Amino acid sequence: MSSVVKRTLDTEQFSPNAPEDENFKKDAEQADAVSESISDSVGAQNSKEERKLVRKLDGRILPIACLMYLFAFLDRSNLGNARLQGLPQDVLHGDPTGILFDWINSAFFFSYILCQVPASVTSKLFPPRLWLGAAAIGWGICSTLMSTGFNFAGLLVARIGLGVFEAGFGPGIPVYLSYFYTKHEMGLRMAYWFGFAAVAGAFGGLIAFGVQHAHAAVADWRLLFIIEGIPAVLMGLIALVFLPDRPEMTSFLTEDERKIAVARMNRAISGDTGLVLNKAHVWAALRDWRVYVGGVIYFGLNCALASISAFLPTIIQTFGFTTAITQLLTVPPYAVAAVVITITSYASDRMQNRGLFMIGANMVGGIGYLLLLVVPTNVHARYFAVFCITSGTYTTIGLIIAWFAHNLGSESKRAAGIPMFMAIGQCGSILGSHIYPTTDGPRYIMGFAVTCALEFLGAVCALLLSMSYHWDNRRRDRLYGRPKPEAKVDTSELADKAPDFRYLL
Repeated sequence: MSSVVKRTLDTEQFSPNAPEDENFKKDAEQADAVSESISDSVGAQNSKEERKLVRKLDGRILPIACLMYLFAFLDRSNLGNARLQGLPQDVLHGDPTGILFDWINSAFFFSYILCQVPASVTSKLFPPRLWLGAAAIGWGICSTLMSTGFNFAGLLVARIGLGVFEAGFGPGIPVYLSYFYTKHEMGLRMAYWFGFAAVAGAFGGLIAFGVQHAHAAVADWRLLFIIEGIPAVLMGLIALVFLPDRPEMTSFLTEDERKIAVARMNRAISGDTGLVLNKAHVWAALRDWRVYVGGVIYFGLNCALASISAFLPTIIQTFGFTTAITQLLTVPPYAVAAVVITITSYASDRMQNRGLFMIGANMVGGIGYLLLLVVPTNVHARYFAVFCITSGTYTTIGLIIAWFAHNLGSESKRAAGIPMFMAIGQCGSILGSHIYPTTDGPRYIMGFAVTCALEFLGAVCALLLSMSYHWDNRRRDRLYGRPKPEAKVDTSELADKAPDFRYLL
């Protein structure tokens, strides 16, 4: 790829007028022929060459993407552990009401919400490795600088910066993975990726436990921010060098592998060629009612996720354990959640159904909060409830991202639609940061009740989406007939409204 890429604006799309555009078009034309031959054979999807390519992609993309998300989630959620290690006492004058801590926790989400859509849309105009790598370096620096905070304002600024840079990463990864993986593979890959958020929860507890016993010259919470911030910078540098760019651009693939990879981008859908952005699809995403229903689901999930991430140690401490044991007891719920999301997403890929699994997972999370509400004294039942919450919430988040990664129809609509429902959902993170004030402990009735209701509301919304997709598919079958399975569908003009496009239920 040339070192300088010029970006211009025409009437329909942004596109870099680079010399290699013609090569991209030739690759796409060759890929169409490959796509046709692949779709003509029932067994081609599992052909030896394609399986070899998928293994190669998994071996390069998933370790980098998953480790980046591990440190991204550690850096956004380590405040809960830092709280137990004395941050409020050292910097916030004790913070007896918990309000100052709540604002530091939620400051991340304000910048994260505001920057998600513009960051994701803009990312379509840059090589993915440069965009994602730079984002990781940025948030790693901000997280490390949290250790230098000596007052409320300093911590607040660092958290805002953390949100700005993570906004360029979180919504960008589902769009990026959709360049390489089909709808039959996306659910499990999203589970691997988002499952590292659960791993981060477990890993964070272990790190916090180790820091608690480090007896370092600096405060424990400052050491925690340093230990968890620097690796993100290193992962950003690794991404800059090793993360593949788009299939038609990257030097990571051979020519034969490139043809297969581009053909996979055009299976039951159609991919873009080069660094382009279709403005009409961006506006279509912002007008799509399903994106906003997805936002309602994501709102409840993020309310649960933010509250669990920031307050799980505090909630477990109400069971009567010491601080060190509390840090260790935060590990098993996250570890189980990582296993559950992987198994559920694998089954979802096999059955090609997201909605039913989302309904079930949302209800499991809701039942967990219900148990915390109605069982105030039984420690074993309350600890089991935490497992339900983490498993149900994490599983549903992975599934809804994979669902929209296909059902939005085109790359540009995904680049706008996914961060749009994520941005709506992240408002739930702000709510989740404010419904567990210290004065409500140890029962936290308001926080548990609100999040419980939102989890069950998410199940209802998932049912609504699933039914609407089913009705739309049946209507198109009646009007246009059933499309050939896995054949290329031209979504370049109408995105998911193309006559031959079918939604994943």
